[in-house]
Amino acid sequence: DASKMEKYVFRIYDANNDGVIDFSEFMLIFFIMSDGAPEEVLTKIFRVFDVNSDGSITQKEMTKLIKDMYGLLQSEDPNLAAKDLIAKSAFAEMDKDQDGKVTTDEFIAACMGQEDLSKMLALKVIDIFVEDDA
Repeated sequence: DASKMEKYVFRIYDANNDGVIDFSEFMLIFFIMSDGAPEEVLTKIFRVFDVNSDGSITQKEMTKLIKDMYGLLQSEDPNLAAKDLIAKSAFAEMDKDQDGKVTTDEFIAACMGQEDLSKMLALKVIDIFVEDDA
C-alpha cells in the first residue's frame, strides 16, 4: 500500500523540515530525480530511510520502513523473506563499519555497490516517483 509511504517520501521534498513543501523544494527534487547524478538521487532517497532526520539510519528506522514498505515489495515478489529478516539483512549490508548506524555515504556505497537488498529498496523508492497509473 503506497499510502503508507507518504510520510517517508514527504521528507525527501521538505529539505528544511518545516512541515511544508514550497515550490523551490519541489522543483529541486523534481530536477534531481529527473536528471541528477546517481549520488544526488541516492542522497535524497536516504531521507526516506532517515525517519528522524538526524543524518543516520538506525536498525529501528530500517525495521519501521520495511514494515510500511513490505506490501509494495511483496507485490513484485510473493516469496519475499520476512520483514524482520529483510530489515536486518539490509541494515547489515549498509552498515559497513558496524557502528549501529548507516550514514549517507554508507547508504550510497551500498546502493552503488550493487548490494542486493540496498539496491532493491532504493529502486522501490524510485518506483514511487515514476509509478505508471496507466
